[in-house]
Amino acid sequence: MNMHTLIETANQLVADDKGLLAIDESNPTCNKRFSALGIAQNEETRRRWRELIITTPDLQQCISGVILFDETFYQKKLDGTPFIKLLTDANILPGIKVDTGAKPLAGHQDESVTEGLDQLRDRLQHYAELGARFAKWRAVLVVDEQLPSSACVDANAHALARYAALCQEAGLVPIVEPEVLMTGTHSLAQCFQVTESVLHGVFNQLYRQGVNLEALILKPNMVLSGQDCVQQATLTEVAEATLRCLLRVVPAAIPGIAFLSGGQSAVLATARLQAMNAGASLPWALAFSFARAIQQPALELWLGQDENRHTAQRALLKRARCNQAARRGNYTSAMEQDV
Repeated sequence: MNMHTLIETANQLVADDKGLLAIDESNPTCNKRFSALGIAQNEETRRRWRELIITTPDLQQCISGVILFDETFYQKKLDGTPFIKLLTDANILPGIKVDTGAKPLAGHQDESVTEGLDQLRDRLQHYAELGARFAKWRAVLVVDEQLPSSACVDANAHALARYAALCQEAGLVPIVEPEVLMTGTHSLAQCFQVTESVLHGVFNQLYRQGVNLEALILKPNMVLSGQDCVQQATLTEVAEATLRCLLRVVPAAIPGIAFLSGGQSAVLATARLQAMNAGASLPWALAFSFARAIQQPALELWLGQDENRHTAQRALLKRARCNQAARRGNYTSAMEQDV
């Protein structure tokens, strides 16, 4: 492990107002999104879709890293060029999702713990040898009047910290993703309280596991009203609550916070990122690590048809550029009209 290199990589992931693009959906999740649009659900169609994304012209201008799923990590362009080489040649850092998904937490109904620590050391070393520069692990926490339980928070925080320590040992920058889900009727205040508690737990465990915070990227949720809450917070309220929460809990040592989109619409996720970056003076970079909020508009144009490829790539690049503008604090709704 070369900690200096890891710190450089972590900073590179949030440099130049760029962000991350997550294309690490599991096969069932990807197939579900294809099915909703009448797109064939098979390995070749998934390969074609991910090739379309990775080969989007000028993507490197606003995307610093791409998070891959295991299947995608080994896939190649039709001419035989590995996706990892395409990304590296474009100066985009390749990353890999390494958790094996959320499973029911024993003794705690409706709660889960993310698994995948078994043989993780060997898997991380394998990915690093093949060119990965960073990894990602996601924990999910549900909010209601009683949840999440302290047991669920502790279990997921411990797993995230052990994963992060193993990543740094293998020479990979860990993306630490504790996601407080936006599903539910909870208020903005409830989301704030839970997010603060979860982040406290995560950073406590990171410290106990000896993780170097300067070589780590945090990928949290924004503080939001539950999607079924009657009272939806405004852009300003979301920005103020999210920043207040992060400033209370997140150490200044980490180089960047790259928000997940978590089911937000593409435009709303960008607008909220803009509201947080507009005039703010913060100890860390506020970036993005979106999946659907960048992919979905392009997917709806592509529809599995090669003749729609360039139109879809333009839509993908537009979303990435809008989010880069939001990082700079100069995104406006007028940009949504630009081609």
